[in-house]
Amino acid sequence: MHIVAVVFAVLAGVIILAGYYVPALAGVQNLLLSWAIILAGAAAIVGVFNLVLVHADRINARAQGGVYSAILLICLLGTFIFGLAMGPSHPDMRLLINAVVVPVEASLMALLAVSLVYASVRLLRRRANLMSAVFLLTAVVMLIASATLPFGEATVLNGFLRPWLQHVLAMGGARGILIGMGLGSLVTGLRVLLAADRPYGER
Repeated sequence: MHIVAVVFAVLAGVIILAGYYVPALAGVQNLLLSWAIILAGAAAIVGVFNLVLVHADRINARAQGGVYSAILLICLLGTFIFGLAMGPSHPDMRLLINAVVVPVEASLMALLAVSLVYASVRLLRRRANLMSAVFLLTAVVMLIASATLPFGEATVLNGFLRPWLQHVLAMGGARGILIGMGLGSLVTGLRVLLAADRPYGER
């Protein structure tokens, strides 16, 4: 059975790759990409159901942290009902997203920045070399460039240096990461298409 899955995966990959170069295959490519989006949505629904079941089991078992599981399920259900009743483009739904989701994402990014600085300090203490110092310096500079500082916009830091750090250095690093991810995905896909890797069955 895994041979059939490998054949379908190889054919779909070849058609999608060829669709970028052969205009006649663009329609089939768009159809396969649409199917992939539908499958990703179905996988997300399965993931939500799995999340509900796992946290419901934790609540029933009275496990440690069950209160947080209950809060998570209540918020999930409330947001789902609110979104179904109002719709994603309703002003109240936008207010909910801007008042809850955006601050949570900002808090997670702030924790990530602090964790990077802490990890770079630990790395510098364990392995004091040039790259560790560059990593620490980069993390501190980007943290200063992204943080809200009590200075006016007319200062050199806020008026020139911060926009340059955000739009030149940070954007260059982000594009480098995206290019690396794209090249890695391309190489991985080619290895699967050439049967060098077989994630759909036994080796």
